Amino acid sequence: MLVPFVLYIGALPFVNRVEPVVFGLPFFFAWMLAATVLTPVAAYLTWRGDQRMRAGR
Repeated sequence: MLVPFVLYIGALPFVNRVEPVVFGLPFFFAWMLAATVLTPVAAYLTWRGDQRMRAGR
């Protein structure tokens, strides 16, 4: 579950700029949108991996 932290906090100094524009959004907003979409995906993959580990016991 380190992925959301890295996407939101860890990469913030590197993506805090207006240019380039992605899909009509400033880069920072596009980055935050992508992070918001990827966080549930990371949580699901973590949950799925945990379920497989528990089933293997």
